[in-house]
Amino acid sequence: MTNPLDPLKPLVSLTGMTIDFDIGRRYVRALHGVDLEVMRGETLGVVGESGCGKSITWLAAAGLLDDRARVGGSVRLAGEEILGAPERRLAAIRGGRVALIFQDPSSSLNPVRRIGWQIGEALRLHRGLRGAEARAEATRLLERVGISNPAQRLDEYPHELSGGMNQRVMIAMALAGEPELLIADEPTTALDATIQAQILDLLDDLRAETGMAMVLISHDLGVISDMCDRVAVMYCGRVVETGPAARVFDAPSHPYTSGLMAALPDIEGPRRRLDAIPGAVPAPHALPPGCAFAPRCAEAGADCAAALPALGPLGGGHLAACLRRGPDARPREGAPASSAAPHADAQARRAARQPAEARP
Repeated sequence: MTNPLDPLKPLVSLTGMTIDFDIGRRYVRALHGVDLEVMRGETLGVVGESGCGKSITWLAAAGLLDDRARVGGSVRLAGEEILGAPERRLAAIRGGRVALIFQDPSSSLNPVRRIGWQIGEALRLHRGLRGAEARAEATRLLERVGISNPAQRLDEYPHELSGGMNQRVMIAMALAGEPELLIADEPTTALDATIQAQILDLLDDLRAETGMAMVLISHDLGVISDMCDRVAVMYCGRVVETGPAARVFDAPSHPYTSGLMAALPDIEGPRRRLDAIPGAVPAPHALPPGCAFAPRCAEAGADCAAALPALGPLGGGHLAACLRRGPDARPREGAPASSAAPHADAQARRAARQPAEARP
């Protein structure tokens, strides 16, 4: 359960995190000095296109990348440095203080073991429960995550359950260790819309009930907007904007965040052509100099290719890494200064999106 001590200090701090992958003859950097914090009891959303680094950041933090990855920087859990900790120590943390659920439960559950055995194993490893005591707790956990006839389900195999029920089983297993932090990596991608909404509501309820913190990784801006207290937007292995979710989505400051917002359809109002971001995401081994988004950015100037902007404060915990829109914004040569146009309709769009996503 959540430690009530030091409520104003981060539960998790990532500082200067880098990841280099061995691709045979050389290493390629996939993560470039990421700094993130997760406070106790909050939900941090991490959003970005596929390949931006949002998932590998947290896999690396949990010590789940293989030997081909070289991870640098610092990862602290409640003040304890865990990056580079012995595997035995990391194994005690994973599934206990830090739990993870992934987008495809069928690849995470053991197909030849009954559900009861798998939850029971988690209870044995992280809470020392065995026998009838473990079975009773496993039954309670299945009931808590909304599975009917939980005692019967303990004796079934994953293939006998639906995708949504298997994801609930994964959540029950995550709760078995009474985690302080739950990392949910695209937890509803493989599910239909109605089940997605139910799983997201369940996760939100459990976070509020237990006091655990949650990292929600998603490419779905609507999910992040609805669920999260704060958001970090990633592009090409860097955090380009972060801050309170309402502030970031109502008035995005980085052109990439603005582009993501412009690509969302409006639930209300006239139909319009969606504004796609031009170009393509560069490969990790072929990043342009300076700002990686500059080749796709309508506001970029020559200085954007010459300098890599750092995250700078905009007020209220909002930070952005942009020469045009950051705290030291300067105009493009030969063009007037640009400002972040406030997205006044973002809040209404989020409210309108909720029934469209079939949230019960």
